[in-house]
Amino acid sequence: MNARLTLLSTVAPGVAESEVFRLALHHAVGELGALGGMVHLRGPMSALRLVSAAGLPSGLTRPWEIIDEEGPLAPARALHEGNGVWVPLSSTKTAETSETAETAEAAETADSPAAGWPGTGLAALPLHSGDRSTGALTVLMGDGGEPSPGHWEFLRAVTAWTEDRMVQAPPPTEPWLPAQPEQNGERLRQALKELSVGSWDWNIRTGELIWDEASLELYGTRPEHFTGKVDSWMRIVHPDDLAAALAATDRAIRSGGVYETEYRVRKPDGTWGWTQARGRVTYDDNGEPQRMIGVGWDSNKPRSARDALGRALRHMSDGFLAMDDDWRITFANLEAERTLGFSEAELIGRLLWDLPAAEQVPGLEIRCRQAAAAEKSVSFDVRLPNGRLCHLRLVPGPDGRTIYFTDVTEKRRLEEERRCAERAAAERATRIAALTTALAKATTSKDVVHAVARGVLPPFEATGLVVQAVEGDRLHTVGSVGYPDDVLTLLDGRERTRSSPLWDAILAGAPLFMSSPQEFAARYPELADLPARAGKQAWALLPLTASGHTFGICAVTFDHPRRLTDEERTLLTATSALVAQALERARLFDAEHTRSRELQRSLLPRDLPDLPACTAAARYLPAGQGMDVGGDWYDIIPLSGGQVALVVGDVMGHGLPEAATMGRLRTAVHTLADLELPPDEIMSHLNDIVGAMGEESYVTCLYALYDSTTRVCTISRAGHPPPALLHPDGTVVFPSLSADPPLGAAAPPFETTEIPVPEGSVLVLYTDGLVESSKREMDEGMAALADVLRASHADGTAADLEHLCERVTSALLPADHQAADDAAFLLARLHALPTSHIASWPLPDDPRAAGLARGLIRDQLAAWGLQALTATTELLASELVGNVIRHARGPLRLRLLHGADLICEVFDGSLTMPRIRRATETDEGGRGLQLVSALSQRWGTRYTPTGKCIWTEQALHPPEQGHDGPAADPLERMFLGMAGPGDDFDGDLDALTFWDQEL
Repeated sequence: MNARLTLLSTVAPGVAESEVFRLALHHAVGELGALGGMVHLRGPMSALRLVSAAGLPSGLTRPWEIIDEEGPLAPARALHEGNGVWVPLSSTKTAETSETAETAEAAETADSPAAGWPGTGLAALPLHSGDRSTGALTVLMGDGGEPSPGHWEFLRAVTAWTEDRMVQAPPPTEPWLPAQPEQNGERLRQALKELSVGSWDWNIRTGELIWDEASLELYGTRPEHFTGKVDSWMRIVHPDDLAAALAATDRAIRSGGVYETEYRVRKPDGTWGWTQARGRVTYDDNGEPQRMIGVGWDSNKPRSARDALGRALRHMSDGFLAMDDDWRITFANLEAERTLGFSEAELIGRLLWDLPAAEQVPGLEIRCRQAAAAEKSVSFDVRLPNGRLCHLRLVPGPDGRTIYFTDVTEKRRLEEERRCAERAAAERATRIAALTTALAKATTSKDVVHAVARGVLPPFEATGLVVQAVEGDRLHTVGSVGYPDDVLTLLDGRERTRSSPLWDAILAGAPLFMSSPQEFAARYPELADLPARAGKQAWALLPLTASGHTFGICAVTFDHPRRLTDEERTLLTATSALVAQALERARLFDAEHTRSRELQRSLLPRDLPDLPACTAAARYLPAGQGMDVGGDWYDIIPLSGGQVALVVGDVMGHGLPEAATMGRLRTAVHTLADLELPPDEIMSHLNDIVGAMGEESYVTCLYALYDSTTRVCTISRAGHPPPALLHPDGTVVFPSLSADPPLGAAAPPFETTEIPVPEGSVLVLYTDGLVESSKREMDEGMAALADVLRASHADGTAADLEHLCERVTSALLPADHQAADDAAFLLARLHALPTSHIASWPLPDDPRAAGLARGLIRDQLAAWGLQALTATTELLASELVGNVIRHARGPLRLRLLHGADLICEVFDGSLTMPRIRRATETDEGGRGLQLVSALSQRWGTRYTPTGKCIWTEQALHPPEQGHDGPAADPLERMFLGMAGPGDDFDGDLDALTFWDQEL
């Protein structure tokens, strides 16, 4: 058994299928001791066709030539079940079993095609091609009965070898015929007219076959022997050619392509002749195959037809060579002779590689041999020694190779020109699209200039750009690239009356192109030195026109002489229209943005006050380009009694309405702070104001009130980030504050928090734009702010608040100033009033208080060296104390603060606020507050937790005046300033009653 398989394995691939079937049956019959064997292949209409037999007389196999694929015979059952089957030849014998010992349906009966056969039964196995069964191998067993398991194993090995060699078998041998070029199709059709062509019509569903008389003659079939079934065709096809013909039929039905094949048929005299067939499949509405209609003809062509084909090939316009398997030329047409420079006699028999033209084409032999080895046609261009370009097409065939070559020099040149034009058009479209996108995104005039510099200068190899706009009768530069400052100074502000190529292009409203300095000097001799100064030697001056109005010029310049083509000039002119539209829009934005910024700057503090209680620095950083103005603000408001209010706020949103809202709130904060209201009441009033603006108005705010006498900071906030406090030792804390909702959404009362502030601490108030962004959470930003403050304290930067502002800005905000939100922050170094500069005394609640107050003041001012203010301060204190004794209630307290000014404060337990009024001639009182107003540079009242405080403020060193000015003495100034018709101070009991007691 192994010896037979080894013998079969020595058979080289490529033998004909008939030889494969013969060898397989011979060794299967010999190994199993069988009487004979058969091979069937699948055909159309569920038919199996006998293609090979061994050891069986034709009288026994004739009924087996065409069998039903779905029938009960052994080959059909093996094909259907996909496994080996055993079919006994008599019903009285053992029932049919498979190689797996499964029971078969029935044995061969007396009326079957195997009736009367010798032997015990038939053993059949299917043949496969890929995943599809294509036929069956069957052996007739002798007295040995059903094959043993070893025999079944051998049969499977034989069928596997058969399947492998079927795949590798060559197609049927056919006479060589050169390929037919399209250019000579008509000649070929004329030649084919001499052939006898028969037509046929095959019903795929029923198997009915219709042949005309020519087909009957072609296929050697007498009319009385024609059955009208496809079986008639299968019986006359040579067994070696049937498999390929059936495969072509199957491919045509599956793919819907053309059916085309060549095979041998048996003639009436028993000889075989070659025929060709060509047809096409038709399908019903459901896509199922219905019919195949075609024609067939004798391919043993007469000499005249071959001669006609040869003449067609000989005179075809393309070069044509035919070669045998050894690459020796067997045919050459006239065009090949002309191209290669040899006659046909000189070419026939020569190796292709020996031709001089072939030797000078690098890699030609390698590429041709690779294509032949792969049995695939290949096409490529080659450059001939004469410089011409040829397109070569190699077509391998079973009997040799053919080469077509066509001169494509002009064709390739035209194709390259077309491709270059298409690439240029695509590049232009891409540049215009990119420039259009960039200009659409440009917001400011500067953006437009940058977009033009990036999108226009590189494609044209330009090196300079100047964009100018008309303002009145002058040109002003909007932006430039590649020009020195002195040239820009010369160009900027140029008047219309002066000769200028820029003005000429604007006034003409048409582009102006100059390709060299000579051309420039000829046009503008008075400016002949300008090209050398600017370093430019060619110019494209493009007027900018939008809405029918020319408002500027775009000058694209080159550092070498450059004559632009008509296409380039057209493209630049079209580009200038896009630039004009974008620049006009950007200029409107610039103007509006400038006005908005100016409005916003006018609403913010111009200068921060320099107060004893604090020194401060602040920054306002607007959002990045493309963003409108915002509503962030900060403020420092000096108050009485050594107090100062520090405020920061943020109106949500961007735009002029938000900036206007910010201005209104800042004014409101100043007004409310001047009323000396506590922080929580101020926030409540602001909440009412914001709530009255509408539902869409929301504002965050933080109000901090610092008292330099107590070193306590009282803070109230509404939706705002907490402040940072940098202590003198370098520690940074964020006070824990209650978080009220933003103004406009909050519900009073607001919470307040008091925190002690050591001397020299820096309080940092800021808006969320400083610490929060799309790339950073607020907690991360606050931590970064704390790091900056600690580092600044460590290296001494924090000593200078301006330097500290710069460091905070550079560390927390983008370097390109492209933040999405405004940022404002205020740094305030808080100072305490020394206790030695504070004097406070309780006073009795009776008329003796005024005299006692004057004595205390006199002594304290003497201790501070302020004796010059004693008389005025005593009078002010007498008036204030007298008002409390007469109109209010205790407890009564007097306090003097010696800071930048002298502050005198009187505290009482009443909430009634005094108000100033003008006394009439008959009033005995009412002039006391007028005296206070005249004697002090400021005065006012404020509520305290236990009542109120009335305070006055006097300059420590009043400026001296000349004799023509006001009197230097405060009392004299008071009487001179207040005296008027009918005024008599003798009756003013409020001010002078207590004063008399001391005089």
